[in-house]
Amino acid sequence: GRAVIKYWGLDDKSILLVADARGGNILSFSVGDAVYEFLPRTFWIELQTRFGNLYFVREEGEDQAILQALDSVKGCLLKGGCNVVPGLPREQWILTLVTSAVGGIICGFAAQPRNDKQIVAWQWALIFSPLWGMLFIAFGIAPVITRTSDWLPLVRNISAFAIGALVAYLSPAFSRPSSSAES
Repeated sequence: GRAVIKYWGLDDKSILLVADARGGNILSFSVGDAVYEFLPRTFWIELQTRFGNLYFVREEGEDQAILQALDSVKGCLLKGGCNVVPGLPREQWILTLVTSAVGGIICGFAAQPRNDKQIVAWQWALIFSPLWGMLFIAFGIAPVITRTSDWLPLVRNISAFAIGALVAYLSPAFSRPSSSAES
């Protein structure tokens, strides 16, 4: 596949897509050095693993793997470059949703009042903020906003965080016996 680079006269601004069905990943790219300014190496790795993997090819077909990879490259070049492959696959969105919910649960447990005078233990929520913040912001929100401009996955992830935090915060209220039962 790559033997044609010299034959076709490809240069630093060229992109060569090699589709080889013999391996586990059918897509391989040979990218000129000037292209990396617009589409970094991490873009090409993600593009290859998203569209060229065995599961995608089995579900969508080899032709769709090639076409969708080329459409992603074309769209990014028309925009002036991309750091990540546009589009949010369902599996990745589910992962971001789960990490958002787990971040909310951690925040909710941390914010539970420690005595009767407190409504919210904001100090504990702040102490645990690196953990729930990383889960919610870095793994729940950032992958969504860098890959799509669609609001629905973002709203769902924020809602998952809020619901997780609320359920964890209110969980002691469910385990306490009611005041009428104590009398």
